[in-house]
Amino acid sequence: MRAERPQWLKPVVDSFEGVAVTDLTAWAPPPDSNPRQSAVLMLFAEDEGGPYVLLTERSHTMRSHPGQVSFPGGKLDKNETPVEAALREAYEEIGLEPSGVDVLGALPTLWVPPSNFSVTPVIGWLAEPTSVLVKSADEVHAIHKATIKDLCDPEWRIRVHSPRAPGFVMPGFLIGEDHDVILWGFTGGVIYRYFAYMGWLNDVDEAPFVELPDYMLNGEGR
Repeated sequence: MRAERPQWLKPVVDSFEGVAVTDLTAWAPPPDSNPRQSAVLMLFAEDEGGPYVLLTERSHTMRSHPGQVSFPGGKLDKNETPVEAALREAYEEIGLEPSGVDVLGALPTLWVPPSNFSVTPVIGWLAEPTSVLVKSADEVHAIHKATIKDLCDPEWRIRVHSPRAPGFVMPGFLIGEDHDVILWGFTGGVIYRYFAYMGWLNDVDEAPFVELPDYMLNGEGR
């Protein structure tokens, strides 16, 4: 039986009417960029620990973005929509059954300048709880349930110096059972700005700086 959408999801559902690219990032795909199209799944769910966002930690040996925490997702296949791509990738990466996902909507398409990717975040609610697993250790190191409570708690907020742009500071979070996994980069930025747009979290002026581990600095496109 599909679970009804809980009341705490209302700000998410309501957000699609007004959220703009500039609420989430400084970069929208320029008209002449011809970006490679991709989609990711921001999946909200709930269990005995409370509401959470389902995230994956990329393999620490990948050539691109090793060890980075991200939404399930990837490039669009030919004639594929962002929703279809996000659900397909989530199934391929962690075995998430598409039939159990209630697609709520999609955020504006965002641009990742270093790789010239356009990314459409598809937002879903796990209406039929199902088990997930690491289907390929070559791609996924771990699966994380980042609780909304922890993501909004100032204690677990951090700042990270971008390894690609000296002097550029990015917001981040500490997640995982021991709060020792760094969530930063594109995914951390989207969560930070989207949650702030919905009024779920506030700025933390004195969030501590955290150094990225060496394995995150070894890949291309870091």
